[in-house]
Amino acid sequence: MSTATMTAPLRGKNDGRIGPRANLRHIGALVRRNVMQIRYEPFAMFDALAQPIVFALLFTYVFGGAMTGGNRSEYVNYFIPGLMAMGGLNIAMSIGIGVNDDFSKGVMDRFRTMPIARSSVLIAKLIVESGRMMVSTLILLIMGFIMGFELETGPLELVFAVVLSVLFGSSLTWIFMLLGMSMPTPQAVSGLGFMVMMPLQFGSSIFAPTATMPGWLQSFTEYNPLSRLADAARALTSGHGAVAEPVMVTLGWAVALTVVVAPLAVRRFRIKTS
Repeated sequence: MSTATMTAPLRGKNDGRIGPRANLRHIGALVRRNVMQIRYEPFAMFDALAQPIVFALLFTYVFGGAMTGGNRSEYVNYFIPGLMAMGGLNIAMSIGIGVNDDFSKGVMDRFRTMPIARSSVLIAKLIVESGRMMVSTLILLIMGFIMGFELETGPLELVFAVVLSVLFGSSLTWIFMLLGMSMPTPQAVSGLGFMVMMPLQFGSSIFAPTATMPGWLQSFTEYNPLSRLADAARALTSGHGAVAEPVMVTLGWAVALTVVVAPLAVRRFRIKTS
């Protein structure tokens, strides 16, 4: 083999000239690698499979009766679409912890010598996590229908609500991947993540209508993107309330977070693997 042939991959790595087709092949290979990891470590799917069931049962049967005067079926119809908004946030935080753990264990060191675009590693993770969000949302809906959730619109509106939830959750994934590459330990990622998650989740319309909240908290929930997503999912599945405004706001948040944070995450990954 000639010297030129042996050094060609390294030259491609150093000058960063990787074509779109090659980049797609790299992403596909990394997606398969991540899926195989889940296959050999089924516990990695535990949060996606168990969390929606636990949350649906816990909040409906512990708080549902008190919030609706004993009419838990009414609360199921309110809470299940809201929980669709929360699921993506929980899974997004778990990937931040996983990315930090991969760096601490040296898993990411392998990519330093590979002639691949650094963005392909993160995009592959994003694709796999989006799939996990989809699975988690489907399990939530199955659980909701078992508990009495009623779809008052149609299957197309339900599909759109699921896609909107996964799209927004995917945009949050960039934030937690960046956080995972910036914090020193997985515990630090988890601690800071919960500090962000708790106000967003409970200071929203996911669990209860915002009309009963104090004025200052209502102002926060009005600008909370999880509230807008929960409102959009409820409108799409119930047929009641405005649809266009919360949907457009949610899409705006998803696009803005991706456009702003994704380049920062890719840049951070390049620095850590250089």
